[in-house]
Amino acid sequence: MAETRRYITKEELEKHNTAGDLWISIQGKIYNVTYWANDHPGGQLPLLSLAGQDVTDAFVAYHPGTAWKYLDKFFTGFYLKDYTVSEVSEDFRKLAAEFSKSGLFEKKGHVVFVTLCLVVMMFCLSVYGVLCSDSRSVRLVCGGLMGLMWIQSGWIGHDSGHYQVMSSRGFNCLVQILSGNCLAGVGIGWWKCNHNAHHIACNSLDYDPDLQHMPFFAVSSKFFSSITSCFYDRKLNFDSVSRFLVSYQHWTFYPVMCLARINLFAQSFLILLSKKKLSTNRGLEFLGLVVFWTWYPLLVSCLPSWGERIMFVVASFSVTGIQHVQFCLNHFSSSVYVGPPSGNNWFEKQTEGTLNISCSPWMDWFHGGLQFQVEHHLFPRLPRCQLRRVSPFIRELCKKHNLPYNMVSFWKANAMTLETLRTAALQARDLTNPVPKNLVWEAVNTHG
Repeated sequence: MAETRRYITKEELEKHNTAGDLWISIQGKIYNVTYWANDHPGGQLPLLSLAGQDVTDAFVAYHPGTAWKYLDKFFTGFYLKDYTVSEVSEDFRKLAAEFSKSGLFEKKGHVVFVTLCLVVMMFCLSVYGVLCSDSRSVRLVCGGLMGLMWIQSGWIGHDSGHYQVMSSRGFNCLVQILSGNCLAGVGIGWWKCNHNAHHIACNSLDYDPDLQHMPFFAVSSKFFSSITSCFYDRKLNFDSVSRFLVSYQHWTFYPVMCLARINLFAQSFLILLSKKKLSTNRGLEFLGLVVFWTWYPLLVSCLPSWGERIMFVVASFSVTGIQHVQFCLNHFSSSVYVGPPSGNNWFEKQTEGTLNISCSPWMDWFHGGLQFQVEHHLFPRLPRCQLRRVSPFIRELCKKHNLPYNMVSFWKANAMTLETLRTAALQARDLTNPVPKNLVWEAVNTHG
């Protein structure tokens, strides 16, 4: 006798959207992941952001084929009534299947090995220069080299957080702790939590932490309403201090990026001290950060004067600031929205909220895969060395469905980012200047 299927409507599914009652739909089957959310390797927030929705596209993007076999134990016995798949989603899933069949997710090349070698070499050269050189200029260059090493170690942390770059999960975790916590002072636990939230809710002003930089930056005037961050679980107050800082953000952008490392240092400790559940080992993370805050201050203290010590730190922070700028270029000037991400237009939101950077293949080392941001957001598990290869397929898919596939030069991306910041800055100035606008005011503010 044929089994009778039980169905629930989309509206009924949407009611199960809280931490204590979390249901999702994958290919029309309803799963209860309420208790699994706490153990989810990607953290609880991605599931909460898409709770009560069909999440098939996001699931396909973030999970290997082996993950499907674990779904049955969460199956509620219900199916989604009138479940349909859009043409965009259908083509996206077909493309993901083709990439998987071709083995692209497993073909990781030698990028990580080469990057690791570069990191070790730059670290050793920097330390050797500080300890053994009598030249002030050489020691200053070593500070910049340290910043360049942090950038490359950041790409390793980024890659290893999305897919397994080493032969085993344990070895992969070790590389994460060494390259992130020990060498760069950035906790991999914080990064994974922050970055997963960013990917799921790409360019959502209240869900994407990568756009939440108040009081220093606001990419949209919508921040002026003091929206609540669902990631930090607090209100992003737009007060008089924020208004002043945002009013000049297009001037302060690069200087702040030179010091942005300080925020990463702080966030790495704050999340370890919080009660937030992490997918990494807290003890190992703390140990890794202690290692960093032991060797780096000791190395700086070996410089002969306070002037050189300050310049060394400034040089290392300023050079690694390039990477912080790169993170901003891919999203600051792209389309933004308010509210939770939607599983029904997940593909569309990823393409609308990202910007590619055009560059020659020989410059791929510099951008670390971020130059193919559209491809990376659609297929985050795809190894960095495969992004250029799949780019034509993504471009064709976007063209077919009349979706944006934005790509500009590195310099153009900088100009677009500054223009976005300038636009919001001038809007903030309107709020801070209630007095009538005379010709002098117009002249000053028109030219930023």
